[in-house]
Amino acid sequence: MSDNVVEAEQALATLGLADQQPAGWVERQKFDYEAYTAEGQSAWSSIGNETRYEWKDEYGEVGPRVPAIEKALFEGDSVMTVGDEINKIIEINVFQESPIKIEPVSSSSSQFEDAGLHPVMMENVKLARYTQPTPIQAYCLPAIFENRDIVACAQTGSGKTAAFLIPTLSKLMGKASKLCAARPIFKNRAEYDPKLHGVTAQPLVLIIAPTRELVIQIHQEALKFCYRSKLLPCVIYGGHPEEVQRNELRRGCDILISTPGRLCHFMMKPEVLSLARVRYTIIDEADEMLSEGFGEELHKIMHQGDRNADSDHVFMMFSATFPRAARELAVQHMANDYAFVRVGRIGSTHKNITQRMVWTDDNAKKSAVYDLILAHKPARTIIFVNSKRMVDILDDYLYNLRLPTTSVHSDRTQREREDALRAFRNGKSPILITTGVTARGIDVRNVMHVINYDLPSVEHGGITEYTHRIGTYIKAYRQRFEQLTSNPPQGRTARIGNTGIATSFFNDRNVDIAGVLTKFLIENEQEVPDFLQPYLPENGDLNFEEEDQEFDDKVEGAAVDQAEDDIMVFEDSTPTVPIEEEVPADGGW
Repeated sequence: MSDNVVEAEQALATLGLADQQPAGWVERQKFDYEAYTAEGQSAWSSIGNETRYEWKDEYGEVGPRVPAIEKALFEGDSVMTVGDEINKIIEINVFQESPIKIEPVSSSSSQFEDAGLHPVMMENVKLARYTQPTPIQAYCLPAIFENRDIVACAQTGSGKTAAFLIPTLSKLMGKASKLCAARPIFKNRAEYDPKLHGVTAQPLVLIIAPTRELVIQIHQEALKFCYRSKLLPCVIYGGHPEEVQRNELRRGCDILISTPGRLCHFMMKPEVLSLARVRYTIIDEADEMLSEGFGEELHKIMHQGDRNADSDHVFMMFSATFPRAARELAVQHMANDYAFVRVGRIGSTHKNITQRMVWTDDNAKKSAVYDLILAHKPARTIIFVNSKRMVDILDDYLYNLRLPTTSVHSDRTQREREDALRAFRNGKSPILITTGVTARGIDVRNVMHVINYDLPSVEHGGITEYTHRIGTYIKAYRQRFEQLTSNPPQGRTARIGNTGIATSFFNDRNVDIAGVLTKFLIENEQEVPDFLQPYLPENGDLNFEEEDQEFDDKVEGAAVDQAEDDIMVFEDSTPTVPIEEEVPADGGW
């Protein structure tokens, strides 16, 4: 018996909980190893078997509605509702740093209807219950419709995925029959034989993201917005059998979502994938991609293969921060008059997140996190730690304390990672313990609470990593706290106008980020505890330039001599996207 199991059993005996299930939590789900290793079982049944719209030649330009597919795509866990604090997101100042100013979408209550979307896209937006664009969406919609290259920086949780998917796919819908490459069309999947019918995938849209979980999520969103259109999204990523992905690509692909490494791999197989038709290249979470060492892969994607080099090729870069490496990438590949839009301060978050700092010695963290979980009403909870070893230790400890946990880190197989996230999403294991591998871009419904068991050090992302952690899963899409037991909240905590809680354990190991963390709390109108009072800025100055510079240096290293004026900077304008009337309680995100 491991030390962690012994420790947990002793804790249970002390607490008198050895035979009790913590009130309100679901039963723990034991791992079914027999099912996992069963001979002949398909371990990779997701790619190619998602619920999606299958185009038929006889559809014409617009396909008919299919209630069963609509239900799978737009109901259940896919439905997001607007939060009470949407105004705090909508009213954030937007700054433009580009030679030509973009006029945002109209500020009327039917903003998406004013955006000039294709009728099918407009219906899909309504089915997804999007009622009002967030600031980044309000500016990206017209910019993309004008075929402008764009760099968009906004806080995590501000709707960047929809900001590039909605306008891009809407523009292609009316021209899909002319632009899409030929592909085999069958009445059912069983008729498809890749050896006989396979074609070369020639996507029109290329979306690159740093993590497997993020590309899977973008693909799920693309399936929604491509509904009833001829456009076919596909996803490829590492850790998944190449043959399965190759066969799926050879069915045809119009929107390709990929991680950098797997994309470079298939670029070396021209009979499987060609980028000659790509009209839109979108880099999501660009700063994360560059900081994780994907610079060489991005260089290959941008310069090698049969990529489309025509002037009508639009480049977009979406990120929460904009370090020098990202600025250099923008200068190299975008038009001179590219649009640069930022929402609020780069690297900040929004005020919908209640951030709490708790002094906790290392030897008390385990019991503290257990007490903290039981102190809240049962809800999906994310616990971030800094090492893979600690993920396993804490998962083992809490599981043996009768809590329904699951865990994810980069040493797990891809199937294990997907199974863990699936169990977390569907509520079978509503407590997820993870490293920063899932700190970016993942949307999970009904998440209420993020716990930073370990705060990230400066060497491991510092305040930037902290921002992504609390903005990633503090997307609770909740209605009101008191409705928890009868109508649980939805989504990653504090996403798109919803509120959530982030609790962080702080001790002497975290003094390296104490100064910037204190300013961060003040900026977002959060309580500054007594142990952070010595780090209050002089004269209330909230200048983040030193921290931003330190982050740049960490990402770039000493080799980058890129001039600060590489990016065109113009006078900031501060237009806002006002609200003229309240968003209905049953609408929106």
